[in-house]
Amino acid sequence: MLTYSVTAHRIDAHGSEARCKEAQLVIDTDLAGRPDAFNPAELFLASIAACILKGIERVAPLLQFSFEGAEVRLTGTRQDAPPKMVSVVYEIIVDTAESDARLELLHKNIRKYGTISNTVAEATRLTGTIRRK
Repeated sequence: MLTYSVTAHRIDAHGSEARCKEAQLVIDTDLAGRPDAFNPAELFLASIAACILKGIERVAPLLQFSFEGAEVRLTGTRQDAPPKMVSVVYEIIVDTAESDARLELLHKNIRKYGTISNTVAEATRLTGTIRRK
């Protein structure tokens, strides 16, 4: 089993900072919001996007899947009471000349082996599509 560690601390009433390894990330924890940092919901969506992109990097060589680039677009829907994300919809856009069947195979493997996406799928509705650029 792998373990991961992140430390976060409050900077002031307008933001916080998270650190892991040699990286740092400013977090929007201001009640009014701030445009220059990710808020918790956006960090949640970004972690799913990172999982999908890392999944592409992991499975493409195994499938001998050729691609030039990839992009993920996500939309999360939050309910107010109790506050929680009720659904996440994603779209994966891959710059590839591979067939539709191979594109779907890539999607299947991304979904099967994604640590974050598998965790999220057990907690809320996670749906999405894959298409070529």
